[in-house]
Amino acid sequence: MNKLKIYGLWALKILLALAFLGAGGSKLAGVEDMVALYDQIGFGQWFRYLTGVLEVSGALALLVPKISLYAAGLLVCIMIGAIGTHLFLIGGTFIPALVLGLLSGLVAFAEYQKNFKSNEG
Repeated sequence: MNKLKIYGLWALKILLALAFLGAGGSKLAGVEDMVALYDQIGFGQWFRYLTGVLEVSGALALLVPKISLYAAGLLVCIMIGAIGTHLFLIGGTFIPALVLGLLSGLVAFAEYQKNFKSNEG
């Protein structure tokens, strides 16, 4: 992997980490809009805490090279859930979740290529 790709991947991981730290942090902090959103979802506030912990954990793990592939995969799964939640439960736009999910998928793909394809010979 050349230096430009490495720096680009790191920049993307840092931007995603900041986005997920902000999103997860607002859930954990009990921001009024997040509390209302999770009331609308209807699973209870425990689900807000779970989602917040997973987002913050995934954000931090993106910055750890040995586990960033798995962190990106986790974040893709969370965003698939967010897209489904918007489409089937609460309405509103799913585009931010789609963009974050696609970017997380790009990181997962790049990390997979870096970690596994380079070992194939």
